[in-house]
Amino acid sequence: MPKKGKKAKLPLSDEEQLLLFQQKLLAEEEMAKKKERLLSQFLKDKLAKEEHNSALNLNKINTQWRTVLREVKTRELHKDIEILSQTFERVVDCKDSVIKSLAKDLSEAEEQYAHALRGHLHSIDQLLALQRRRLNLLEESYNTELEALTKEFETERKTIIDQHEKEIHYLQDVFMAMEQNYIDAEYESKLEFQSLWDDLKNKNLEEKHFLRLQLENIVEDLWRRFQDALKNYTDATEDQKIAFETLQVKDEKSSKEIEAQMKKIQRLQDSIMTLKSKIMVHSRESEDQNQYIRKDKELVLAQLQKLKAQRTQARELSQENLVKLTMESNATLKALRRIVDKGEKILKLAEICRKFETEEEKVLPFYSSVLTPKEQEEIEEIYPEELTEQLAKVIVNYTGMENFWKRYNKVKLEQLSLQHRHVQLLEINGKLREMLKQYLDGISVSDEVMSQLNPLFIVNHRSNLTQPLSTPTTQPGDKPPPTTYNITEAAHVISHIL
Repeated sequence: MPKKGKKAKLPLSDEEQLLLFQQKLLAEEEMAKKKERLLSQFLKDKLAKEEHNSALNLNKINTQWRTVLREVKTRELHKDIEILSQTFERVVDCKDSVIKSLAKDLSEAEEQYAHALRGHLHSIDQLLALQRRRLNLLEESYNTELEALTKEFETERKTIIDQHEKEIHYLQDVFMAMEQNYIDAEYESKLEFQSLWDDLKNKNLEEKHFLRLQLENIVEDLWRRFQDALKNYTDATEDQKIAFETLQVKDEKSSKEIEAQMKKIQRLQDSIMTLKSKIMVHSRESEDQNQYIRKDKELVLAQLQKLKAQRTQARELSQENLVKLTMESNATLKALRRIVDKGEKILKLAEICRKFETEEEKVLPFYSSVLTPKEQEEIEEIYPEELTEQLAKVIVNYTGMENFWKRYNKVKLEQLSLQHRHVQLLEINGKLREMLKQYLDGISVSDEVMSQLNPLFIVNHRSNLTQPLSTPTTQPGDKPPPTTYNITEAAHVISHIL
């Protein structure tokens, strides 16, 4: 068998060579990326370690520096605490003295208020007693007048009643006399009527006898006819007859009742006529009496209305006085309440202002007069004023306000001085603003700045700023120039210390 030999390498084509080259490039790029990732990871780890170490070192430095600062601060705080304890004890003493003085002032104010309240209540009691006395006097006068009027009315009433009873007795006597006369006249008229009735009766009997004789024959003839007609009629109207008889009986009864009632009516009419005549007489007499009584009543009513008007007028006057008194008392109460509120407000403001007082003001709250005797005499010469009794009383009433006016005047002077100082500082601030503006205009370049005077703009060794002619010397009356202060910032100092 023939030996197998090695295979001969076939030459690569262009495409295969290109693919191999691309694979090599990709492998190199991957290796480079791996190296970059490893390097970046190593740098990140190293940076994290450095940051961790720097943070630890910074914390150690800060802790050491804080211990040093704490020691320094503790020493300073101990010193401050000692100073503050001394000042606090001094302030407490001042406060105790102020509290004692305020307690004393408060007790005095309470005594004054109690005295004023007692005086006010005493005056109100006096006014009420005066009003009660006045009301009692008015009530007594009203009661006396009322008793007098009642007595007059009772007397007049008794006289009227007595006169009325007398007239009633007189009228009763007249009535009895008239009734007796009427009875006599009635008896006489009855006798006359009886005589006339007898005469007429006799005449009628004679005429009746004559007519009876004439009519007997006619009646007999008619009786026969009647008997015949009656038989026929009774036979025909037997039932109607029975009903007629019953109705006749009823008619007789009703006629009797009518006659009795007519007699009663007649008697009543007669009595009514007599009574009407009596009433007419009595009414005339009573009208005269009533007219007289009515006149008296009108006079009494006029007097009563006059008294009522006087009473209402007095009541209105007392009501007006009472309203005026209540209004004045309310006004005084409101004024006193306003004064109390004002005093409380002043005390509150004093407590608030007490916090802002200095140590000297707390120890010595009231200053003595700074005027010399010569200045005091000059002021008295300028404002001469005679001390009268009224002025002395007013001064005595306001002696307790001297300390208040001292403190008020002191505060007012301090306020004026602070206002004056504020004006001066505003002027200095304005000047500093002008200087700062000039400086800023000097370091900036613009058309506006170039058109104006600039202290830093120099051409040919010359500035366009007008130089002052000469430095004026300070006169004794001129104000001193403001003092300038150098200020060093704390941050700058700390940066140099550290």
